[in-house]
Amino acid sequence: MKDIAKRVCDTKLFSRLAGAMTLGLCVAGLSGCMGNGMGNGIGLGDAAGVDNVRTGSIPAPPSPAMVDAAAVQTAVSTADVREVAGNPIPWANAQSGSAGVISSIEEQTVGGVVCRRFTTTRHSYQGIAKFDGNTCRTGDGNWTLTSFARRS
Repeated sequence: MKDIAKRVCDTKLFSRLAGAMTLGLCVAGLSGCMGNGMGNGIGLGDAAGVDNVRTGSIPAPPSPAMVDAAAVQTAVSTADVREVAGNPIPWANAQSGSAGVISSIEEQTVGGVVCRRFTTTRHSYQGIAKFDGNTCRTGDGNWTLTSFARRS
């Protein structure tokens, strides 16, 4: 006996629809790789675009010498220069673990501004180094460190 009706899955129309749907799903799935051409995807739109990712945006920590500079400045600015003449002044920074000795302080007044030039050592985990610095009194009575540099 001859079959008069075929099953739906045996027809040419079903085969063509199934193939088209499979192709459509593949294209739709892969289209996400191409991006939208505005530089937001991973595809060809980014080739000529500008990368907006920021690198190095974390600020560098202050150098160990500058962390200790505040402790040295406090020792220099609070010292009585007349009593200290020739006597070394020890200082220590509990935050960094460094310590040192201020060997000289010279006070000068230039244009009504009192400044103190000093020389100190810095004993740290990196070794021993000698520094020269200068601190000046501002109009409000506070001291500002104007220079602090390692000797060559």
